[in-house]
Amino acid sequence: MATINLGAIKFNWKGAYNNGKTYAVDDVVSSGGNSYVCIQASTGNAVGNATAYWNIMSSAGSNGTDGTDVGATLANKEIAFKTNAGAVDGIPIGTAGQFLKVNSGATGYEFGAVASGIIQIKFSSAGTTQYSSSSNSYTDVGANYQVTITPTSASNRILIYTQFADQGSGGRTYYNFEKQGDSSGNGDLIANGGWANVENIMSSGNGFTSGMMVDSVASTNALTYKLRFKNSNSSNTHVNVADSISFMMAMELDGGLF
Repeated sequence: MATINLGAIKFNWKGAYNNGKTYAVDDVVSSGGNSYVCIQASTGNAVGNATAYWNIMSSAGSNGTDGTDVGATLANKEIAFKTNAGAVDGIPIGTAGQFLKVNSGATGYEFGAVASGIIQIKFSSAGTTQYSSSSNSYTDVGANYQVTITPTSASNRILIYTQFADQGSGGRTYYNFEKQGDSSGNGDLIANGGWANVENIMSSGNGFTSGMMVDSVASTNALTYKLRFKNSNSSNTHVNVADSISFMMAMELDGGLF
């Protein structure tokens, strides 16, 4: 009966390949970071060019010299990502309350504020003061129909809204908003016609007018918005009549909403 050496039913690790050593079947050696198993006993047949004697068991991966040391590439608290060029880069941590988002050019990532909609509101009540004018050129309605707001970001928008009761003695009345304080452009927000033109309202009654605009800003300067009006034939126009609920407000909106 044949005798089987159970200890030989396995691969035999022989360490680094030695050209002067005799190897038997199932001996395993290392060379160049790879592992090879002997498939035919021999001496002096190098693993790299003697495929009749050796089969490769495992190929060497990157030993670190050709890869990227992420720990060395990133600063503390950075998040790793792969750029379009295939390189590893890091995104610095943002400030409290910010979140990770795609940048405006859709070319990478950045930390930014949550688009929460309304950032701030500035409100001016018209009170009971009535304002009148017969000018056929735009003029400020009055002190209570202006509001100043300082945007928190140059990419945000400002919504301006006003409402009031008005009365006229002839012609048409035109209403407009004027902006001051913006280095990129000031003056009336709409050309000559304004955002509304109202048919004459006779002295026997009054109407109710409201208007709204969304303005783009390009800086974080303090901006003052004013309600202005003019009459087409220099007749009288009265604003804030009949103790109406009249006011003007400016609302900063997150630019990410648009």
